[in-house]
Amino acid sequence: MERFFLLVLSGCLGVSRVTADSLSPPVNVTIKEVKANSAVVSWDIPEGDPVIGFAITQQKKDVRMLRFIQEVNTTTRSCALWDLEEETDYIVHVQSISMSGTSPLSEPLRFRTPKEAETQASKNEVTMEEVGQATQLRAGELIIIVVVLIMWAGVIALFCRQYDIIKDNEPNNNKDKAKNSSECSTPEHPTGGLLRSKFPKNNRLPSVNIIEV
Repeated sequence: MERFFLLVLSGCLGVSRVTADSLSPPVNVTIKEVKANSAVVSWDIPEGDPVIGFAITQQKKDVRMLRFIQEVNTTTRSCALWDLEEETDYIVHVQSISMSGTSPLSEPLRFRTPKEAETQASKNEVTMEEVGQATQLRAGELIIIVVVLIMWAGVIALFCRQYDIIKDNEPNNNKDKAKNSSECSTPEHPTGGLLRSKFPKNNRLPSVNIIEV
């Protein structure tokens, strides 16, 4: 990748270059990340163009001096502009470079750099916005944690209640079992069973008296 920089004092924007008639100029040329002393220009290349590099001309508005930036052996579609002056209007053109020459100039792109104080204020706004988003995320996470803890507490409380009910019912079940067992028992058979005869047993044979006549 080779990059060349050139400052030109001229009455026109062009620098002596060979123009490729079949090469289309870059499209969708935009400026972004504009700061007091820098900016980034980006563009798109029409499909099918055999592009091997780009050339950018940067000029202050109403000033004849311009900066020429050229880079070859690259497929990048953006370039940083640096060493700009704050509160200054600039005009930028982009050209594509192929093996046969350069494309025509793109449509002129005009932009203005802000004050250094405005740039710092913008950074502070972004920082505050990021802090606000982080705070919202943390608040959402805390809400989820609290909800989960409440659900677990409810489950534990329900389990303890069921356990107490089971423990309370165990003595009643034992009493019912004991009562049913006593109803089925007798004095001679405490554990239940058939009643024995209460009549005394007499094993002696009855006496027989024989009287002679």
